[in-house]
Amino acid sequence: MSASMDRLVAGFGGGVAISGGAVAVLRPDSLRGPAMDALVRDAVFAKGADREAARQLLWELGQVTGVRPASIHDLYIARGRGECGGFTVPAMNVRMMAYDTARAVFRAANACDGAAIILEIARSEIAYTEQRPAEYVSVIIGAALREGYRHPLFIQGDHCQVNPKKYAADAEGEVGEVKKLIAEEVAAGFYNIDVDTSTLVNLDFPTLDEQQQVNYERAAEITRFIREREPEGVTVSVGAEIGEVGHKNSTVEELHAFMQGYNRTLQAMDGDLVGISKISVQTGTSHGGVVLPDGSIADVKLDIDALEALSRAAQKDYGLGGAVQHGASTLPGNAFGNFPRVETAEIHLATNFQNIVFDHPALPADFRARMYQWLDENAQGERGANDSDEQFYYKTRKKAIGPFKQELWALPEEIRQQISSDLQKTFAFLFEQLGVGGTAEVVERFIDAPAVQHGALAGIGGIAVDDPDAGE
Repeated sequence: MSASMDRLVAGFGGGVAISGGAVAVLRPDSLRGPAMDALVRDAVFAKGADREAARQLLWELGQVTGVRPASIHDLYIARGRGECGGFTVPAMNVRMMAYDTARAVFRAANACDGAAIILEIARSEIAYTEQRPAEYVSVIIGAALREGYRHPLFIQGDHCQVNPKKYAADAEGEVGEVKKLIAEEVAAGFYNIDVDTSTLVNLDFPTLDEQQQVNYERAAEITRFIREREPEGVTVSVGAEIGEVGHKNSTVEELHAFMQGYNRTLQAMDGDLVGISKISVQTGTSHGGVVLPDGSIADVKLDIDALEALSRAAQKDYGLGGAVQHGASTLPGNAFGNFPRVETAEIHLATNFQNIVFDHPALPADFRARMYQWLDENAQGERGANDSDEQFYYKTRKKAIGPFKQELWALPEEIRQQISSDLQKTFAFLFEQLGVGGTAEVVERFIDAPAVQHGALAGIGGIAVDDPDAGE
């Protein structure tokens, strides 16, 4: 491992050194050049010791520069106390061309002095984009360092979701799989976890408490699991969900039923356990939007009044940061200014960023055609009986991201720059609409990102690394 580390450090041309068993940055500007690009590529595509050395060096560079994975918990709880507000945190799912996309995020954040931003990946996305948590964290740290972003990194496990069919067949086995993923995420540096047991809500029961019971009991159980594994000095921000996205709209009464049952269950487990910091609700959106036969997206009927009522109740009655809106990516541009106005804590954005890449005029047409051909050969089982080609490709093309990941990363720099530039414009627009500009100050005021030892390698730290191929 030491030979791999020596080679990677040498790539910075004297700008980085290992002294006394610790990484030192001698020239910060050296982190903002091609050596960082090469280091991140090694963290993703190298094998064995070379890959693990790259990931470890990225982690240590983040630690010494203050670009550390952090929890947004304290900021949300401060918001619940009324000590900050007027902005909505965008939680952005980085699926495709992850390094270039994340760099665009950080350029836009730097330009507006924003730091209340989350980068996330869902359980399902980890599979079809072929990005395990340790890789994802490395890419995000590298992108931040490359762009000179010097704030805590809020990296989130989105939709750590229980599959209802698998739960019905083997409840403990399915919850165990979710816990296994969460353990991997927290160990990698995901200090924000969205627990999604809303798939277990049963609306056939007569009372709201009965409908939400399995949801809140499992959410409390997983919360305890997270608290037992979070690093010293870190209170992982945990979110729960009361209504599955794309289904029935949530109500304030359902929020009360969930929160009262959740708090009661958590108290019975351990009176000192810290609970959730936010609550995800459903108010009319769906993941990815609803695609029409011509490939366009149907208008979304977002119930902004319900969202406001839910967010206010979460803050006033339970001290949470507020409500979280999923499936917001395909909303019209003039909708985003509503979220900070009604004190929405967080919105989740994903599909539109993917769409920008897939539909970008700079993306070679033959490359796009090869990805669609792959879908024809490998995803026909997901084609609806009445789907047009446009509907089929729109719904399934995310499944081609993983198989074509290395080719996407290897696109000519000119093409990647054009796509990244347009992504940056989109992020800048969203940050303006959501009030993210200037939030570096509020993050600095409420967030402490302690140094965390992580997967030590030869001569650095003192913790053994896991099997580098575990789970991959």
